[in-house]
Amino acid sequence: QVRLVESGGGLVQPGGSLRLSCAASGIMFSIYGLGWYRQAPGKQRELVAGITSGGVTNYADSVKGRFTISRDNVQAMVYLQMNSLKPEDTAVYYCNAKARWPYDYWGHGTQVTVSS
Repeated sequence: QVRLVESGGGLVQPGGSLRLSCAASGIMFSIYGLGWYRQAPGKQRELVAGITSGGVTNYADSVKGRFTISRDNVQAMVYLQMNSLKPEDTAVYYCNAKARWPYDYWGHGTQVTVSS
């Protein structure tokens, strides 16, 4: 059974930091591309950051220079370090693991709220 479990969300003040974690099980983790997506109320889900099986990263323009995605293939974990958080970063954040179709899995999400 494939599971992706996010953790680390919460309430933080503008300018603060959070580190999201996603624990994967039931997949050959090292061959998967991984991503963090987010969905704010009334908006479509969007890609925040991705990392390939080879470690190449990409970021949404809105988070470049503030967020960092990383992976640990031994622990089957993917992380999102979020710094200089802004109120517009408020959303539910989802972990995604994707390999060749149809292998595409999602976690249930973790809420991040940036507010004073």
